[in-house]
Amino acid sequence: MSKYPRYPEYKESGVEWLGSIPNHWQLTKIKHIAELTPKKPDVDRDLKCSFLPMEKLKTDMLVLDEVRSVRDVYDGYTYFTDHDILMAKVTPCFENKNIAIAEGLINQLGFGSSEIYVLRINPKANNRYLFYRLQEDSFMDIATAAMTGAGGLKRVPSDTVKNFISAFPCVEEQAQIASFLDHETAKIDALIEKQQQLIKLLKEKRQAVISHAVTKGLNPDVPMKNSGVEWFGSIPKSWQLKRLIWITTTINDINHEMPKATDEGVLFLSAKDLLNDGTLNFEKDVKKISNTDYNRLSKKIKPRRNDIIYSRIGAALGKSRLVETDIKFLVSYSCCVIRPIFELVLPKYLNLVLDTDLVLTEAKIKTNGIGVPDLGLKEIGRFPIPLPPIDEQKDILSYLETKLKKMDRLISKSVKSVDLMKERRVALISAAVTGKIDVRNWQPENQPAQANAS
Repeated sequence: MSKYPRYPEYKESGVEWLGSIPNHWQLTKIKHIAELTPKKPDVDRDLKCSFLPMEKLKTDMLVLDEVRSVRDVYDGYTYFTDHDILMAKVTPCFENKNIAIAEGLINQLGFGSSEIYVLRINPKANNRYLFYRLQEDSFMDIATAAMTGAGGLKRVPSDTVKNFISAFPCVEEQAQIASFLDHETAKIDALIEKQQQLIKLLKEKRQAVISHAVTKGLNPDVPMKNSGVEWFGSIPKSWQLKRLIWITTTINDINHEMPKATDEGVLFLSAKDLLNDGTLNFEKDVKKISNTDYNRLSKKIKPRRNDIIYSRIGAALGKSRLVETDIKFLVSYSCCVIRPIFELVLPKYLNLVLDTDLVLTEAKIKTNGIGVPDLGLKEIGRFPIPLPPIDEQKDILSYLETKLKKMDRLISKSVKSVDLMKERRVALISAAVTGKIDVRNWQPENQPAQANAS
């Protein structure tokens, strides 16, 4: 932030999380500059309006692809109009900063999830400035700590939002700060997008290298044969094509039950815990269950080192993770445990095969037409697996370990770069909306600065 000047004079705010503020800024509560959850107007019920489910409210973005009649949504949904600020009030959407300004609504009218707060500014505020102010860490921390409810149903109380005290400059200066942040965050977002595209391309290349190795082998001159599976194509003549059930001792799961979470106990992983790149998530946010529930539910299968955890449900469908630890845990019905026969297939090799897009194609075909993908154990057991001899499996693993290291380093470097840019974005917003930097004389590049009227 050193490239930006500080205000010439500051004063103590008397508010712990604000500290000192620019001398001419004024303390006020949000309720004095914006109305929370405006009353619904008496409008023509036959009018069309935009409809916004919670999942279509993102950071600075609304997905406005649903249109309803006012009659169908007037009761039971949150009302808003163009220029209103929309903010998720329920966990985890609130912590993800799912907040945006409504623009381009059908008939300038919208209704959405009851888990959305609407803030309508008065003449003392600029909506883009308040939009940024509500993303700043002190507000996020206070609102998150004030959440009430249990588990995934925790909500930010309305009084916490209305009575949040902050320092605000005049509305003209708010508009200038908002313009500065629009311009600067757009540049950061463009850089983040480029890095994310690079990460995507690297991951696609990584996947292609693995898929080629586990279907074609390492010798380009080896005689080939038709695998009989369209998405595998030809495979080396010396390889076999085996059903997964033929090369495993078990493919099993627990009963379709969701035991109660506890503060202490045994880790209980679900499909979302397989979304980490290449690893199982054993972090502190993983659910825990009691030892009593573990003993009851683990009678069919207890995961152990060299087992493979395979996701069979929803967005994580087809994710495969090798157990490389002796940590005691259990997996929910959303996953199954696959135990390889070591004499036929190396666990690490089978995990790589199962985690390819090639096997995911098979998984998707078997769940085609199902609303929420849900693979049965029999379908998983029938997966075709290209299987080279054990020695060749070892050679392929050795080759991939070397080949993928460079890609993984590049991916890791890009991920860290994205994280740093996101941190800079957060820090820039915080500095601007709390008066730590003075951008009154800021102008976009190639435009002359104007004299500071104050």
